[in-house]
Amino acid sequence: MRKWLIITLAASFSGLAGTPSSADEASACLSRDKRREVIAAGQVVPLATAIRTSHSKMNGQVVKARLCQSPKGLVYLLTVLARDGKVARLTVDAQSGKLVSGL
Repeated sequence: MRKWLIITLAASFSGLAGTPSSADEASACLSRDKRREVIAAGQVVPLATAIRTSHSKMNGQVVKARLCQSPKGLVYLLTVLARDGKVARLTVDAQSGKLVSGL
């Protein structure tokens, strides 16, 4: 019974991790080429800075990171898996490296 539950949860989580939560969110995120262009131009802080910011809010592992356009500018959308198993979505301002929202 327990093995079945673990397998079911793992399959569910892996299916959700690759699916954007909305069509707007998917279209607002930058492509690989555009991300490289913005980073090379120095318009955003490195992803490592955004990850350090997330660690100041909660201790866990970043399992997904995206650079997206929001109404207020570029943001990193981070999905963090905490040590206790909880999943959180944090938003970090990509220009300043400061936490915008989360938890």
